[in-house]
Amino acid sequence: MERKWWHSAVIYQIYPRSFQDTNHDGIGDIPGIINRLDYLVNLGITAIWLSPVYQSPNDDNGYDISDYCAIMKEFGTMEDMDSLLYEASKRNIRIIMDLVVNHSSDEHAWFIEARQSKDNPYRDFYIWRDAKQGHVPNELMSIFGGSAWEWDEQTQQYYLHLFSKKQPDLNWENPLLRQKIWEMMNFWLEKGVGGFRMDVIDLIGKQIDKGITNNGEKLHDYLQEMNRETFGKYDVLTVGETWGATPEIAKLYSNPSRKELSMVFQFEHVCLDQQEGKEKWDLKPLNLSKFKQVMSRWQIELGQEGWNSLFFENHDLPRVVSRWGNDTTYRIESAKMFAILLHGMKGTPYIYQGQEIGMTNYLAEDISQVSDIEAINMYHHRLSNGYTKEEILCSINAKGRDNARTPMQWDSSQYGGFSNATPWLALNKNYKEVNVKQALEDKCSIFYTYKRLIALRKEHDIMVWGDYELVPTDERLFVYERVYNGVRWQVVANLTSEHVPFKRDRGELLIANYDNPTDCLRPYEAYIINKEI
Repeated sequence: MERKWWHSAVIYQIYPRSFQDTNHDGIGDIPGIINRLDYLVNLGITAIWLSPVYQSPNDDNGYDISDYCAIMKEFGTMEDMDSLLYEASKRNIRIIMDLVVNHSSDEHAWFIEARQSKDNPYRDFYIWRDAKQGHVPNELMSIFGGSAWEWDEQTQQYYLHLFSKKQPDLNWENPLLRQKIWEMMNFWLEKGVGGFRMDVIDLIGKQIDKGITNNGEKLHDYLQEMNRETFGKYDVLTVGETWGATPEIAKLYSNPSRKELSMVFQFEHVCLDQQEGKEKWDLKPLNLSKFKQVMSRWQIELGQEGWNSLFFENHDLPRVVSRWGNDTTYRIESAKMFAILLHGMKGTPYIYQGQEIGMTNYLAEDISQVSDIEAINMYHHRLSNGYTKEEILCSINAKGRDNARTPMQWDSSQYGGFSNATPWLALNKNYKEVNVKQALEDKCSIFYTYKRLIALRKEHDIMVWGDYELVPTDERLFVYERVYNGVRWQVVANLTSEHVPFKRDRGELLIANYDNPTDCLRPYEAYIINKEI
């Protein structure tokens, strides 16, 4: 596999609305990101994945784009964006744009034109169907709840929206639409962006009349065309969000010989705490054996034919320390453990803002405290189906997207150093104890564990290229080794709050979340050693 910069990179995801506000409106902005670049330099990251900053009416927090070549006014201007690219580049940080091209906003000029008439030149940029015996064309459901079809009174047809009705799906079968998307992508590439994270990219090959939404037969043709017409000419990172991917499917996306993407986000591990065949809101405890099996399968099966992305958190997922760790008694230990466990693996690690200081889930006490459209829709749907408010809020507090979207906790001042005004979403109540200022002052903080892990990846090829071997052990432990050019590293992690016996191998201790590891692992203890061979 030809070596690229992104093989050894560590990516930091910024959710701009919640990162740093500079104009005192309670909403994060691009100048705020610029102000915090030196913090990210200190951490050691290679690139920033920037959640959408394009012009948007904000029905789904920017994932409903009305102009791909303009900046949302709340976030700043195109001049601010140019400044961010320049200032990040000065610090050797690349900016990865979030590319949302499965759908647009219903306020995009294309859709406004498309709904004027059935013979409008832009009509075929979207997916329209006649009513079927006075009802929706088929039984396809929106991911946000309800039918995926919305009636358009003016042209007397339904249009498809796999997400909100304000997010009509684009028709990728139309070559002119694809050409417009290539032009837009090249606009950003010529500005110097470091690549694209591709939102729900596995949906663009949908075959609606066959009931197929993801992994449609033309999906990879479209991606190869995209590569040819846009980023294939640049040294950039591309990562696709692919909820339905298996290792075999991931190879189709990320095998370099196929000229598609650098890597994909796969979500098999993050679905392990939901009931089989049910929705993400239907909770069950994490099966530790299954967790180790799934993580290991992705490490081994891609081989030299694909590349892993490594993540536990993003803007759609809860905080890992609350989800699978212990966010009270062992918050620091379990946050460090998950960092060591993940960053020791083969692939490109992603850190979500606040993960590096151990930010936790936000516990809503009433639906009025919830902002996320997905959770609100689910709440009302389940309430009408007989669930209690308490049951639904329990699910939202465990899995709701607001958990990751509360403002970044910079210090213990009012509004956590995020803003001087009331934030768009309430801060987590623990911001006075859990914040960046406190983390930077404490040399034993979670922040410095992440900083050390990033430095190890930059300094040692084994972290990037080493083969992966799972070590059979107690179910409560996750132990694996990386092997490269005669060197063997062992990563040991206790996934529980129990004390677990484990005979420690001899070797140089590279990183640990407790002092002096022994032959009994303490709650959430983790370390990496360079074994003597």
